[in-house]
Amino acid sequence: MSETQKKRSLKLFLIGGLLILVGLFPLSGCTSALKTLNPAVSGPQLIVNPEKISLGVAKLTKTPIVFEGSGFKPQDSVFIKLTGPGNTEVVAAGGKIGPDGKFKAKVEDLVKVAGILKASVRSEYADDGKQKVIVVLTQPPIPAGTYTATATSMLSDQSAETKLMITKPSAFDRFKDWLGKLLGKIEDKRSK
Repeated sequence: MSETQKKRSLKLFLIGGLLILVGLFPLSGCTSALKTLNPAVSGPQLIVNPEKISLGVAKLTKTPIVFEGSGFKPQDSVFIKLTGPGNTEVVAAGGKIGPDGKFKAKVEDLVKVAGILKASVRSEYADDGKQKVIVVLTQPPIPAGTYTATATSMLSDQSAETKLMITKPSAFDRFKDWLGKLLGKIEDKRSK
């Protein structure tokens, strides 16, 4: 191989590698830092991690969504409701407030599927006895947009709010959902 051919090959290799890196960057799922409760706030406060979620089925079902609050009356209970575009309301989570006035409430998978995606689930058993859960899409999900999450105490009139951004699925999320359909993990019964 001549010196000119070696230089040309190296240049093509470097350009190809750079194009791959640039192409993968948008797919990397850049995330923001996790929010933490502000210890300087004495009254009720609420945060959610992550602050932004996607309506992609595969992405949403694998993303842990956790609400945290502080400044609430100890030993009470709290429920969290999302209110968003078009007067959409979803009861997202609930939890017990600890003796320190704090709580953590995880959004359960069934809430993600039935409440946010407006889908259902069914299960099948494989020959080896393992259960396979399938998400069945029958209608559009809740609208994308900015939602207000409100944590309301059950016994007192305390409440706190935070924002949760719900986005349309990215191209990569749609690709993962397409793969999920091919693998039989997602069924789309919505009319096209």
